[in-house]
Parts: sequence; structure tokens; C-alpha cells
Amino acid sequence: MNETKTVLVIDDSRVSRLMARQFILSRQPGWQVEEAGTGEEAIEKVKTLSPVLILIDVNMPGMGGLAAAEHLRAACPDAHISLVTANVQNATRNRATELGIGFMEKPITEARMHALIGALDGALDGALE
Repeated sequence: MNETKTVLVIDDSRVSRLMARQFILSRQPGWQVEEAGTGEEAIEKVKTLSPVLILIDVNMPGMGGLAAAEHLRAACPDAHISLVTANVQNATRNRATELGIGFMEKPITEARMHALIGALDGALDGALE
């Protein structure tokens, strides 16, 4: 039960990644937060990581977040994946639903991040058992 849980934050904005890291660690200081600036980098990282939570931006250079989320879903079937995006169009929300992933609107706030982690706490507790 004392195993460290890993979160992967994927966003081309360094500021967004740092904010997400800060908000995650303010709620769960023992977790390990890894970062990727692109979908391609994230796909490489999950070859050596086993994140229980993946947060991914939609609009990024190279492989977009939705395409990366499909790859990450296949590579990490037990991870909880959530889009974190300012793109609030119904088509984006619908695609997230089709992929079985969550959706959080930007801007990232501490309250939104804590609500997401709180909602997943029970599921994440079982992820490493």
C-alpha cells in the first residue's frame, strides 16, 4: 500500500505541466509526477513507467492528444486517462467518451485537480495492489 503511484502529465506547455505537478503533489505529496511535452515522448515514457493516472492535453505539436490517448490506452489499459484541455467542443468530449477517458477543462485549477484525484482515489488505491 505504500508503493509510490506515478502520474504522467503530457502537455506542450511547461507552465501547464508545472501547475499540474504542483496541484497533484499538494493533494498527494508521495506520488511521483513524470512529464512529457509531446504525445510521442509520452508513448516512449510508458515503455518504462506504469502510471496509474495520465493527464493529456489535446492540442500539441506532432501527435495530438486524442491520437496519443489511443496509444496510451493500449499501452496502459489499467491507467486512468483524462484529457486536460481548453478545447471544450462536443466532438472532443464525445471522442474522449468513446475512448473511455475522462475530460477536464483548462485552465487547470487546484480545485479541479483535487476533485479529479478525489474522485479516483478509491480506484487508484486498488491500482497497485
